Amino acid sequence: MTERRDRPEGPRDEASAAPGNGEAVATPPSGSASTTQQVPAQRAGWVQHFPAERPDFEPPPPWARPVPGGSHNGAGPANRAFGVPAASPVQAKEPWFGRYPRRAVLVALAVTIALVAAALGGTAGVLATLQFGPALISTDAPASEDDLGAEGKAFPKPENVATVAQALLPSVVQIKATGGPGSASGSGFVIRKDGYILTNNHVVAPAASGGTIKVSLHGGEEVPGQIVGRSPAYDLAVVRVKDVENLKPVALGDSDRVRVGEPVVALGSPLGLTGTVTTGIVSARNRPVTAGGAESEMSFINALQTDAAVNPGNSGGPLVNLKAEVIGVNSAIATVGDQEPFSGGEQQGSIGLGFSIPTNQARRTADQIIRTGHAVYPVVGAVVDVRHEGPGARLGDIQPDSAAANAGLARGDLVTVINGHKVTGADDLIVQIRSYVPGQRVEMVYERGGKERKAIVTLGKETG
Repeated sequence: MTERRDRPEGPRDEASAAPGNGEAVATPPSGSASTTQQVPAQRAGWVQHFPAERPDFEPPPPWARPVPGGSHNGAGPANRAFGVPAASPVQAKEPWFGRYPRRAVLVALAVTIALVAAALGGTAGVLATLQFGPALISTDAPASEDDLGAEGKAFPKPENVATVAQALLPSVVQIKATGGPGSASGSGFVIRKDGYILTNNHVVAPAASGGTIKVSLHGGEEVPGQIVGRSPAYDLAVVRVKDVENLKPVALGDSDRVRVGEPVVALGSPLGLTGTVTTGIVSARNRPVTAGGAESEMSFINALQTDAAVNPGNSGGPLVNLKAEVIGVNSAIATVGDQEPFSGGEQQGSIGLGFSIPTNQARRTADQIIRTGHAVYPVVGAVVDVRHEGPGARLGDIQPDSAAANAGLARGDLVTVINGHKVTGADDLIVQIRSYVPGQRVEMVYERGGKERKAIVTLGKETG
């Protein structure tokens, strides 16, 4: 740093010319009586940011002066606490954070924060369990890991009905079953290229005891079929044809993602008219539908409702979206007469209320049948009082050591909610239970003695 020009020159001490952080330091000669303002000694090596050459310059206060023997930038030894003048005989008490290395302090703080966060998280978990406990331990159905359907068969985006029909019709078949009880005709669709076809149980039931099955392919060829297995509980069955080449499996969609109002296409052989295509929308979801004849053949379906025309002969055919994904198996229709669906009497035509088994349920059942030859369905081990007209479902006798008994349910309990779904009646409770899988845990809300209670039920299983 240069000195002012109007400043009188004085003898220069050689020692004062020693560099201090790259800067010369001016020091008055020993014993000099000059009154000219001199640069204070404290500016050595760090006051370059202060206007030291100005006449009105005042040195920094003592607390801001650097410690002798140290360095302004932290380099070099520091024998005194920060802020204590060199000449002061009093030593300031060292702050607590100065007694430990900075890294150790940070590590200690991090560990403390982690412990506090863990304690808070554990407390929140306990509180959540106390407040919402039963709901937290109900479980979801396991993901499907089968090889059914054709990967990549679906369109990447919705197409028109004609394109969807062209893609799906080669996979749809007509099925005729004959046997001792009579005969039936319906539809089906290919789910594996090695000859596995999915259809309704009531379509193949006449041939279940020594009858015959004929399958008419899209090109008109008729081949024999064999029942692999059937599930009266879900009104589903799997038929297989052998030595047939170039079968085209359908793409199976996710029925849980179906939206009300979504356009759909129904394909099948209504009234024996093969290759028929009708269109409509999904008009409702989760419709409890009961169908079948004898008690052992009763089906309880948590169905998709559609206004696409579905008639006798459409049973077992696919309900598909505009991406050519099968989202349901057409199974039942509503009528305005006294005839029940599939009762064997003369049925009316479509009135705009058709019902389909959701694909996710059909897929699980078909996979079980192909792997084991039979299907299983969940049960709670309690009789449901069909005379109770709801809301809710009244329980009757409880089977010993059943899912209901193990969960603490008793005769007379009124089940009002299952996994968030409000139960409307006896059929609705059975349908809702059938929509889960054996071993799955569900939450049931029920009333006993005028008080509301909750129970977690681990569903049992039956074959059928």
